[in-house]
Amino acid sequence: MLLSVEHLRKHFGSDEPVLADVTFQVFLGNKIGLVGPNGCGKTTLLNIIAGKEETERGTIEKPNDVSVGYLEQRPETITGRSVLEEAQLALAPLIALQEESEQLAQKIADVKDPQEHARLAARFDHVHEQLLHRDAYHLDHRIERILHGVGFTDDEFDRSVDKLSGGELNRLSLAKLLLAEPDIMLMDEPSNHLDLAATEWLETFLVGTDAAVILVSHDRYFLDKVTNRTLELFHGTVEDYTGNFSAYTKQKEERLLVQTRTYEKYVEEVEKSKDFIRRNHYGMKAAQAEDRRKKLERLLEEPVALPRKIETPPMPFPKPERTGDIVFRVEHLTKGFTGVPLFRDAHFTVERGERWAIIGPNGCGKTTLLKCLLHKLKPDAGNIVHGQGVRIGYFDQQLHVLDDNIMVVDAIRPTTKKIMEDLARRKLLGAFGLTGDQQLQTVGSLSGGQRCRAALARLAAEEANVLILDEPTNHLDIWARAALESAIREFSGTVLFISHDRYFVDRVADHLLVIQPDGRFRKLDGNYTTYRHMVSKGLIKDPFLKVTPPVPAAKKPDSRLPTPDSGRIERSEHEQPRSSGTLANEVSMSKRDATPVRCKKQRKFPFRKVSEIESDIHDQETYIKSLESMLTMPETLRDGKKAKELHRELDQERKKLNTLYDHWTEASELNW
Repeated sequence: MLLSVEHLRKHFGSDEPVLADVTFQVFLGNKIGLVGPNGCGKTTLLNIIAGKEETERGTIEKPNDVSVGYLEQRPETITGRSVLEEAQLALAPLIALQEESEQLAQKIADVKDPQEHARLAARFDHVHEQLLHRDAYHLDHRIERILHGVGFTDDEFDRSVDKLSGGELNRLSLAKLLLAEPDIMLMDEPSNHLDLAATEWLETFLVGTDAAVILVSHDRYFLDKVTNRTLELFHGTVEDYTGNFSAYTKQKEERLLVQTRTYEKYVEEVEKSKDFIRRNHYGMKAAQAEDRRKKLERLLEEPVALPRKIETPPMPFPKPERTGDIVFRVEHLTKGFTGVPLFRDAHFTVERGERWAIIGPNGCGKTTLLKCLLHKLKPDAGNIVHGQGVRIGYFDQQLHVLDDNIMVVDAIRPTTKKIMEDLARRKLLGAFGLTGDQQLQTVGSLSGGQRCRAALARLAAEEANVLILDEPTNHLDIWARAALESAIREFSGTVLFISHDRYFVDRVADHLLVIQPDGRFRKLDGNYTTYRHMVSKGLIKDPFLKVTPPVPAAKKPDSRLPTPDSGRIERSEHEQPRSSGTLANEVSMSKRDATPVRCKKQRKFPFRKVSEIESDIHDQETYIKSLESMLTMPETLRDGKKAKELHRELDQERKKLNTLYDHWTEASELNW
């Protein structure tokens, strides 16, 4: 056991404690996801474990040789050093050991006394063993690898730290924590300010590290990939779940069902006892009523806890008015600054009811593209045409649409209506999770998550039929993100959005616009899973790669995947393409000329949409990962029968996954 947390309690000026009675242990190999709604005390708990805040009650115990490192959401600003020098500070103990090793070697060469020589040699062997164990002879490579991993380029290594932006400081703090690699890593939203490539690199790093991790994140893919245990913090207490976030959600549903039935049975028993006492207090059954009263007192002394249900606001958008079939037509669009184009020669058409996600690395021009579509920025070249009846609602990630100095209930007044009743605005705010006194606060006094909800409520009040959203999930907890996903999927209008939340992109998007490394756009039908699969197969370039990988040796194309020539009629090398005629005529002519014809492949599986199969693949993969996590738990390793059952189930689920992969390949090839 690396850490023991017992009965922590913490107040912040209110009657209800933020932490009421928090107890859990951390063991070697634990990768813990700490989840809970906004404001439940996750950051407070990490601060207490890290020693940055004191607890009113309870204890935190760990062995003296166990080290703890903490990545905060807002790291302290450090000045006077370069990025590389600041990163090297994280390895100061190892660098000191290196210097001691060199000094010992010199002393051993010079010493004459045999006893002193033996003492120095023993110390040198100990230091050398430590350096080998901690891979301290390759520190320069280690620093470069981790700085590259979190998104720094070679050109940025010599930049002064005091010239870094807030996001760059966060990335540097993350690099320092990973370089130090303490026994326990406390991480508060580590994927903030990382692009998709850096996030995936961090996932791989954390899965491979020997350190225990306690991780706060709203990124559900990140939690699924990294964690093997989940702690839910809610109403000041913690519940422990085995497995990653997907496993947690399944177990949570089961526990909630049991808790709800137990609570309902308790309430029913209390009400029956009260009714019996009221009806028979003075009568033939008075003795029985007295017995029921005593039983009721015992019930009320030990009440059953309310179900731990985390309520999700519905976040509804009103039914939009119909637009024309074409919402946006973009032709030859080019835009840049100071003579350097961000993107160029963009062509795409957005049709009514489609949901487009725009993805690409930080700084590639995603927000600039949205502002061009909104006519807030003038393009350098090209045209943007809005369709008939288009009325746009815009969510700005900086939330500039809200005035900090007025009350929330007034800040969401729509510009498209002359009057919106006060009661209607209050109901709308309530539907987005802002209730009671929160509606009467000034916007400037709200938390980040509350401001985001208010901005979304204002967007709903505009009754737009086209939503353009720039990072709408920032500051929202997992449950609010799920509610927003459902609301957008149910919205019958058109949606364009930017998001770094891969899970959100997977659940919402049916089209992708990928900004490629050369500044051009690649349009894809599908979601994030589609995109990653095509990148992995080399069908499109990965825009998040900062260094061009070496060109691999030529490989035989995978016959299962569609190629640019799939489905075309093959001609002999001497036959010229025909300039006219129907496809049927061409087929018959090719038969007459004995030219081979590619026949359509017979289906092995029933027809299904590619996006539906991808969703099943994701669910199956996360379930398999949860089973794999359960196999590594100590209680499983001690129970041979349970381990065998899990192995058997794992084999069956992997076979199901392979079948889904084959179905996906067939659908991708035959559904074009």
